[in-house]
Amino acid sequence: MDLFLRIRAVTLILLLGLLSIASINPKFSSGESDQVRCIESERQALLKFKQDLKDPLNRLVSWAGDGDCCQWVGVVCHNVTGHVHELRLRSFPLVDDSASYERSGLGGKINPSLLDLKHLIYLDLSNNYFHYTQIPKFLGSMGSLRYLNLSSAGFGGLIPHQLGNLSNLHYLDLGGFYYNDLNVMNLQWLSGLPLIQHLDLSGVNLSKASDWLQEINKFPSLSELQLSYCDLSSFIPPIPSINFSSLTTLDLSVNRFVKNNLIPSWVFGLHNLVSLDLASTGLQGPIPVGLQNMTSLVRLDLSSNNFNSSIPNWLFSFNRLEFLYLDFNNLQGTISSSIGNLTSAIGIRMSFNELGGKIPRSLGNLCNLKEIDLSFNKLSQEISKLLESSSKCASNGLEILDLTEAQLSGHLTDELIGQFINLVQLSLRNTSISGPIPESIGNLSSLKFLDLAKNQLNGTLPHSFGQLSKLESLNIDFNMLEGVVSELHFANLTRLTQLHASQNQLENQLTLEVSHNWIPPFQLYQLGLRSWNLGPKFPSWLCSQKHLWHLDISNTNVSDVVPPLFWNMSSQFMILNLSHNLMYGEIPNILMAFLDRPTFDMSSNHFNGSLPLISSNVTILDLSNNLLSGSISHFLCYKMNVPKQMEYLNFEKNLLSGEIADCWMMWQSLSALNLGNNNFIGSIPASIGSLIDLRYLHLHDNKFSGKLPSSLKNCKELVTIDIGENEFVGSIPSWIGQLSNLLILIIRSNNFHGLMPKEVCALTSLQILDLSHNKLFGGIPTCVMNFSAMTTTNSSKIAFYLYGFSMGYAEYEHFESAFLVMKGRVVEYGSILGLVKSIDLSKNNFSGEIPNEVTSLQGLQSLNLSFNIFIGRIPESIGVMRSLESIDFSVNQLSGEIPPSLSSLNFLSQLNLSNNKLIGKIPSSTQLQSLNASSFIGNELCGPPLTDNCTLNDVNPNIENKGSKDTGGLEVDWFYVSMALGFVVGFWVLWGPFLLNKQWRILYFQFLDRMEYKLRDVVAKTW
Repeated sequence: MDLFLRIRAVTLILLLGLLSIASINPKFSSGESDQVRCIESERQALLKFKQDLKDPLNRLVSWAGDGDCCQWVGVVCHNVTGHVHELRLRSFPLVDDSASYERSGLGGKINPSLLDLKHLIYLDLSNNYFHYTQIPKFLGSMGSLRYLNLSSAGFGGLIPHQLGNLSNLHYLDLGGFYYNDLNVMNLQWLSGLPLIQHLDLSGVNLSKASDWLQEINKFPSLSELQLSYCDLSSFIPPIPSINFSSLTTLDLSVNRFVKNNLIPSWVFGLHNLVSLDLASTGLQGPIPVGLQNMTSLVRLDLSSNNFNSSIPNWLFSFNRLEFLYLDFNNLQGTISSSIGNLTSAIGIRMSFNELGGKIPRSLGNLCNLKEIDLSFNKLSQEISKLLESSSKCASNGLEILDLTEAQLSGHLTDELIGQFINLVQLSLRNTSISGPIPESIGNLSSLKFLDLAKNQLNGTLPHSFGQLSKLESLNIDFNMLEGVVSELHFANLTRLTQLHASQNQLENQLTLEVSHNWIPPFQLYQLGLRSWNLGPKFPSWLCSQKHLWHLDISNTNVSDVVPPLFWNMSSQFMILNLSHNLMYGEIPNILMAFLDRPTFDMSSNHFNGSLPLISSNVTILDLSNNLLSGSISHFLCYKMNVPKQMEYLNFEKNLLSGEIADCWMMWQSLSALNLGNNNFIGSIPASIGSLIDLRYLHLHDNKFSGKLPSSLKNCKELVTIDIGENEFVGSIPSWIGQLSNLLILIIRSNNFHGLMPKEVCALTSLQILDLSHNKLFGGIPTCVMNFSAMTTTNSSKIAFYLYGFSMGYAEYEHFESAFLVMKGRVVEYGSILGLVKSIDLSKNNFSGEIPNEVTSLQGLQSLNLSFNIFIGRIPESIGVMRSLESIDFSVNQLSGEIPPSLSSLNFLSQLNLSNNKLIGKIPSSTQLQSLNASSFIGNELCGPPLTDNCTLNDVNPNIENKGSKDTGGLEVDWFYVSMALGFVVGFWVLWGPFLLNKQWRILYFQFLDRMEYKLRDVVAKTW
């Protein structure tokens, strides 16, 4: 009986339990599955929300039909009630740029149907792209929200104050440095968020919110505050006391507290602070001593400020500190051995400072250390003693070691490699290490990033590189490696995405030998093999690289036609360099580019055919030194309504011809234009004046004619004008003096006539002036003394654009170049052009005396006034022009003696004073006497280096008076009388007809003009 009662009791208890469960979840009692299904009204709300969204990757494909919305991507429901509690719709762009956000993120409009999700407590729309629309005001009515993340979602405009109604909010993130564009007038709306614990307004413009500190001080529960990139400039007015003392994380980085560039005292009172980020806040002086009491800090970032002291020892007593970032300052002195007291340290960065001395051995005792970045300092160390210590536990666990630019003498050894067996990233770039790369490098099985560029490493590349199966990036640029590289070197490099091995000093000594049908195991993003030996066939394996966007195979001995399969890849390139090979064939149109601002360098090959059409977003195009022919008009005028992003355009040294079309209106981004050394004809179109950003203009060596268009005066940024070797006519325009940035003006070998305008003297930055081989006349204006850049020896850097990158470092740059006649030779100046200062006025009809004001140009290196009609004396003060290396005053009518000061020109290596009317003795100096005698012929000069040594033979003059007494003692020399009479008679016999007959005079002077130009041509060719 008792047993029966017990069974009934247990059964009753179980039945009551089942009834209670059924009352909670109706699905249970109806026999349905225990899986929670979403509420119908909320499912409809989500479908309406999706309707207004743009979804380029179709991420919300599961949001369809009658399905259970709790199973949809990004939707989280309550596991009992079925209400939608969370929307997790964060995007994950592959590349950190705005285009990637737009291509991969959700966009469009946020539908107010979200208000029907009454139980939503978590909303994450971060990393999407809503095209800078305003944050919807209705979000402030979603009172259940506890978590709201709109960071980097492409919102813009004023933050709606209605967000202050979210009284249950614990977490608010509106940050996103570059991909939001938000601002506020004040932060008073924050007072409606009493429970806020995490507040991230990074990137929000708070410059008008003078109350930011007072408003944030109202939140005692605040534990994390992120205010980086907020345009904050002051901590004024100060706060009387700290209410947010619960703060554990404070980020004020990348603001400019210019009015008080010290850490405010209230920061030192945040004793619970675990993370403090004050990077890029304009702090100066020594590291503040007030920080030494903040011993709870786990993370301290003081990078990118202007601390100019040594690192204080007390900073190394923070035994809880895990991350210490002091990079990008002006810290000096040595690194104290006390750094070994940072026993909890995981990451230490001190790069880009002025720290010197040796790397302390005590670093080797930091057994938790994962990262050391001491790059770009003045440290010196024998590499074999790197991190040497008794325990060496640091090297065993170290994952990142960056010593770029340190002076690490010695070789890489097997023992050293063995110390860093767990390294993930190793950078020894430009550290002066030498010797071969040891075969044991293959034992670094965890290695992902290896940078050994800019050293003196020699020998062959170890086969063991093929064992680095995790390697993603390898840089061995600028070394002395040689030998054959085969498929074996890449055998297991399946994760390799960056390979840079360009420009080894032993040019073309690295040879890649692979089978013609080789398919590499990797898919690269960046590849640099400049100055390898890849030819003669085009490396067809490149066509297998589907993600390659940076390719440099310049100077690799390829003499082959480029296969069509490769040209089909052209739209994927950001940087393509095929220059300095012997590639041939036609270049097809490149009308699409997926990446922003691509650059193409295919110069110095044998490409032929017409110019290809190019996508409008190409930034750099260099097709110089090829065999391209035909017109340029179709290239310039393609898609006339689409603005071009081209900044650098170089078609120099081709076979292009015809007139230049008037289609420059859409090319306003151009900064450098080189059409030199082609066969262009006609005048320059007026639309070239629309290139308001143009800095470098090269039109030399063509057959351009007509006058310079006056619209060029709109190009105020011009640094170089080189229009030499053409057929331009007219006078030098006075408006050229308005181009105040002009450094180089070359108009030689044209048909310009008239005076040299005084307005040219307004070009105070001018360093090179070449007006030679024209028909200019008149005197040199005395205002040339205003060429102030020529009065000093200071140089200018004339470089256009950094392009081509290797692991974040600029590989090379395009230097401006020009052909100049220096020391009697035509020389092309490139990288040193900014050092050159010269004036060439030769082969014109300039006349008058050489003004003394010319001698004020004491930085001038070359002065050529030859083949003119200058008279008078060489300026006596020419000796003050001590930088002169070349002087040519030949074929003029200069007279008098050579100034003695000329002998003080110690750098003078070329002098030509021939064919003038100079007299007297050549001044004595080692410099002048070492010159060729031809420098002085055609004058009445004597002394070395001429054979006439200036000595006179003794002569006894006849002083006897032979005159008759009838003449009063005056002798009449009838020889001279008869000679004078003969001259008069002969003059009228010979010249009388010319003076009396106008037609004869005209014919005679025309004859003289022809003879003069023939004589000048003969002299010019022989000179």
